[in-house]
Amino acid sequence: MNIQALAFDTGGTVLDWHAGLVNAFHRVGARHGITADWHAPVNDWRRRTMKGIVGQVRPDFHMDDVHRRVLDDTLAQFGFDRLTAADRLDLWRAWHELDAWPDFPAALAALRAALPVVSFTMLPVSLVVDVSRRNGIVWDAIISCEMIGVYKPHAEAYRTAARWMNLEPAQILMVACHNFDLNAAHQAGMRTAFVRRPEEWGPEGPPDPLPNMAYDFIIDGFDDLRRAVLAPSPDR
Repeated sequence: MNIQALAFDTGGTVLDWHAGLVNAFHRVGARHGITADWHAPVNDWRRRTMKGIVGQVRPDFHMDDVHRRVLDDTLAQFGFDRLTAADRLDLWRAWHELDAWPDFPAALAALRAALPVVSFTMLPVSLVVDVSRRNGIVWDAIISCEMIGVYKPHAEAYRTAARWMNLEPAQILMVACHNFDLNAAHQAGMRTAFVRRPEEWGPEGPPDPLPNMAYDFIIDGFDDLRRAVLAPSPDR
């Protein structure tokens, strides 16, 4: 397998968005004496955001805009209308303050010593910059669908990312915990690695926890990915 670079989905594969947002809701709710099961509104917020951004073609907005717009709908749905504009801004900013999954930074550094590593994501560039600096993550490039103007899972997004990396799609290993992303990458000609993230959606569990096709790698974490990719191979 002639892997020349790795492209990482970033939102759920690299970042523990659920825990970060639950903590933010706890913090904001405490200001008003509100206690609640915050897992449900956090996941509702995520679902509404994904519905508003996946598959967009040349929109006049990016994912941060969707985060802010649909937050009001989630708060109304769960009866948290009394949260103030300042509270809502704090919740929105929490996306820029997320922690990476603990096994990611060290594994990425080891992989980057051997191969180029790219964040290929639907998240806006500013968000990826902020969370990367927070977590000590160094990429060789950030390729956001915001830059391309076409959002996953459109084939144009994957083909454009490969072209910008000056590689054939088959030379790129797309790493993600989401079947829709990997299936589209496979259709575009990329190699694929499914990383299990059973805690991505908190206690509820992810909507697609199991691989739905025969990916090139199916692994439990980034240490496994590091070992698999960096193992001696006659192809490289």
